[in-house]
Amino acid sequence: MPEATIPLSSEATAPQPAGADARVVGAASILIIDDEAAIRESLEALLTMEGFQVSLAGDGAAGLEHLAHSAFDLLLLDLALPGESGIDLLPRILDMQPDLPVIMITAFGTVSNVVDAIRGGAENFVQKPWDNEKLLADIRAAIGRHRAEEEVVQLKRALKQRYNFENIVGKSEPMLRLFDLVAQVAPSRSTVLVQGESGTGKELIAKALHANSPRRDKPFVPVNTGAVPSDLLESTLFGHVKGAFTSAIAAKKGLFEIANGGTLFLDEIGTMGNDMQAKILRVLQDRRFMHLGGTQEIQVDVRIVAATNVDLNLAVREGRFREDLFYRLNVICLELPPLRARRQDIPLLAAHFLKLYADENDKPVPTLAPEAMRILMDYEFPGNVRELENAMERGVVLATSRTITPDLLPAALTGNTYSANLLDHRPDASLFDLMEEIERRIIADRLERCHWNQTEAAEYFKIPLSTLNQKIKRLNVEVKKRTRD
Repeated sequence: MPEATIPLSSEATAPQPAGADARVVGAASILIIDDEAAIRESLEALLTMEGFQVSLAGDGAAGLEHLAHSAFDLLLLDLALPGESGIDLLPRILDMQPDLPVIMITAFGTVSNVVDAIRGGAENFVQKPWDNEKLLADIRAAIGRHRAEEEVVQLKRALKQRYNFENIVGKSEPMLRLFDLVAQVAPSRSTVLVQGESGTGKELIAKALHANSPRRDKPFVPVNTGAVPSDLLESTLFGHVKGAFTSAIAAKKGLFEIANGGTLFLDEIGTMGNDMQAKILRVLQDRRFMHLGGTQEIQVDVRIVAATNVDLNLAVREGRFREDLFYRLNVICLELPPLRARRQDIPLLAAHFLKLYADENDKPVPTLAPEAMRILMDYEFPGNVRELENAMERGVVLATSRTITPDLLPAALTGNTYSANLLDHRPDASLFDLMEEIERRIIADRLERCHWNQTEAAEYFKIPLSTLNQKIKRLNVEVKKRTRD
């Protein structure tokens, strides 16, 4: 297959971590709007020496003229301008360049000024006289964050234009090869098996297959077969007639009927019992089935996309999965790489999730401190993209400033141990009590990373689901409502 390429305006390299000590790459352009000539000249000398391209304006009108003809990476805006103040000018500036980071500068910083500036869309607030190193650090952080966000937007736009992919972020070589394969396979009628570790984004790939197929205007119906009790799965998939079982007070359509003409996504198919495997095999062969308790065959036109984090070849050899069903599903197999095999995508994904959860929580978009980014780049991410997403959501929620430092990352990423924290807080506890508490925390942590999917957690621990349930009850682990498949 020829190497995949996506037209991007930025270079195909991971964005530089915001706040990095190195000079900002690419000669970032900064506009300074300040009515004091001495201030403008002082800032121009400082920033030019640091490798920035600098433009100057002595009042709001001149500044707006610059913005009308040039795009900038950052604006330094004086609060006390003649005529229209910096805060009054800010909405007009952001109307012209909505994503432009703005740092307000003033000799009269008050709490109300800061609040007004931040509410108006300013990135930060600096008081005269400023500390050069602190100002440069704030500028680099703002530009780094702005460029990372821009790269994510450009990448998403390119993926949308070329592949019609939604919410999939990646430009590493393994992902580009996968994108090309998805685009090639999507228009066909073939059954697709998506394999990959938990948290790699198998449902996103299934949605991309559907969105790029002739079935895009028909339903996409996902079902997590591992989350539905085995005695209810048949009714869920095939529907039932009235009276088929005790609680069947009315007839109900199954998901195969609901997905007719579209795509049915069977997630965690490796956990399906042998009886259901046989029924699924027949639908794949004949495109026909019967309601539970019914006698009339129903024909459907449904494309099946199945997904699993289980090694189905091994499951077949061990007799846990039907060989004939495996070959029916494995017409086309798409392998999702784990996050550790696509580290180039970590900065892009981190920027994507930081903006997502900042918007969701109505907070300004934070940046990752260089040492926090290094931790992400060095971590193995057993929970893959989902674990990175959880870490960024946690950072956004806990951050009290515009920078996420290592202490805001989960303990699993930073290497902090449960035992050290326990010894500090429970010096009089017995060894048995400490071991129980560690086990409780480990189980709770894994359940949270699995979005409270107990089947997935049991697979991770390599124990039966019944054993995990017993431990949850014995250790009194708080289990929240499952949030996603």
